Amino acid sequence: MAHSSLLTLAIREVVAATPRARIVRVELGGERFDYRPGQGVMVGLAGSKRRPYSIAAAPHDAHRDGCLELLIGTEGNTPEFQRGLTAGAWLDVEGPIGNFTFEAGPGESRFAFIAGGTGIGAIRSMLRHALRNPRHTAQLLYFTRGRDEFAYDAELRAMATAGRVDLHRSITRGLGDRGWTEGRGRPTHAQLLPIVRRGAAVCFICGPASFVLDARALLIDVGMPPERVRIEDWLMPRPTVAPVLLRSPIAAAFAS
Repeated sequence: MAHSSLLTLAIREVVAATPRARIVRVELGGERFDYRPGQGVMVGLAGSKRRPYSIAAAPHDAHRDGCLELLIGTEGNTPEFQRGLTAGAWLDVEGPIGNFTFEAGPGESRFAFIAGGTGIGAIRSMLRHALRNPRHTAQLLYFTRGRDEFAYDAELRAMATAGRVDLHRSITRGLGDRGWTEGRGRPTHAQLLPIVRRGAAVCFICGPASFVLDARALLIDVGMPPERVRIEDWLMPRPTVAPVLLRSPIAAAFAS
């Protein structure tokens, strides 16, 4: 297992991914940074508060390119952080973090992935890692607000054209997107049922919390065993434990 470390690294480049997300590539500068597909890092401007972001590239990509790739949305963080994301700026990077990781068991070859918005970052890391094995096949359901919100769209469609990924895209808010002939709306039973019917060994889901929990519930409802649906651990509700009532000496005295 990789050990967590804190590094101060320079941004190599920042590339627009969608109107509301950017790809930020961070130089490793020769530093070794081992992580598992699906893990993330805590990131902040040098000396400032850090927030968690998924690593959007597979480990072999990072080792080959000498950088970490992050998909960072333009919402949900401070204007100072967004303005600071420029080539040459320094970031504090701590990690790796998270237990939401891709693992293939013995004999497993069919996998499914469901992504919502920038949740495609962690899913892309897993997908690229999984497809290094030519025996592996993958289904990907990708949901965004509108047709211009699909990050890594050309890459994913190329995978689909090559027959490596069964890709299904759906928009949840773009009701005015003329000419859109693919899916619309949030995940439905009909969209998720093929995951079960095609025998996916495991399904990984990443995105906004409500999206992930709703998709998980629907997937289980159509027949996927709960233990074969993987999400971030922190999203799972913790069981409440009733407090243990201790019998006080005073109460005992009245009882007697």
